[in-house]
Amino acid sequence: MIDTKDGARGANFFRYLTYSDEDEKWQMVCTDAGYSEVQPYTLYPPEKDGHPRAFQYVAVGRTLNEYQIIYITKGQGIFQSQGKRYRVVPGSVFMVFPGVKHYYKPVYEIGWVEHWVGFKGRYFDLLVEKGLISPAHPFHEIGLQNNVLDTFSLIIDEVKNQKPLYQVKASARILSLISDVIAFERRKAQPNQSEQLVEQAKFLMEENIYDDIDLNSIAERLGVSTSRLNEVFKTYTSMTPYQYYIHIKMHMAKILLAEGDLSVKEVAFKLGFQDQYHFSRLFKSKTGIAPSQWKSFVYE
Repeated sequence: MIDTKDGARGANFFRYLTYSDEDEKWQMVCTDAGYSEVQPYTLYPPEKDGHPRAFQYVAVGRTLNEYQIIYITKGQGIFQSQGKRYRVVPGSVFMVFPGVKHYYKPVYEIGWVEHWVGFKGRYFDLLVEKGLISPAHPFHEIGLQNNVLDTFSLIIDEVKNQKPLYQVKASARILSLISDVIAFERRKAQPNQSEQLVEQAKFLMEENIYDDIDLNSIAERLGVSTSRLNEVFKTYTSMTPYQYYIHIKMHMAKILLAEGDLSVKEVAFKLGFQDQYHFSRLFKSKTGIAPSQWKSFVYE
């Protein structure tokens, strides 16, 4: 384990981690994490800075056996992966993938501030296999996001303190980082008109929560086709409009059942379901218990 701090500036820290067989059962482990402020006219990485040899060739080209996420919050530089070169500015995030040669470094005359975390495990491999993260798309411009910086800080705290289950907690926060980047990309990919379309659709569903499910009429009121509504809505929410409509209906059903004034059949009809048994099946699939049990469950 290597731990380095710059006492004068308080701006540098890194640690390379060990992990146990028990940690690996979670199929995701944090391997290293750190942050540093690279001053202008400074060699990168600094000579004899304590990084393991495999990590020292970052400025000329290296291949790792782990994933990394690097977030630049100040300065300028370059990042290259699979032959494609990117200009790095404040708010740039780039990912390193196992077995993929890459390099990055700050502009010598400018320097930068970097935060990074390394990780590995089958869970992350599955994200690649599903196309959620990809070596073909390693670079993202998310801007200066407080929530991303906060997550890095929380990971660093876990790594510094190493309290029980810190590996699990740090790995879960890495997933949060990945989801924040993916969410930003999805929002960025859609024009503002699409975002407004989703919000208007949500409003109409909330407004008509007690009606039967009729997505065709909602799409018609919004002036788009049902297929277009489905496409945009799923891009923004990871749910189809139908799934979202069911979600808010089940949420309202829990409220109505907990109040205790209506029977299951009355709640089903009130929310626009003509078939009580279909309603009951949906409710149980979303909550894990039958609607008739919900009230006693809530007040236990």
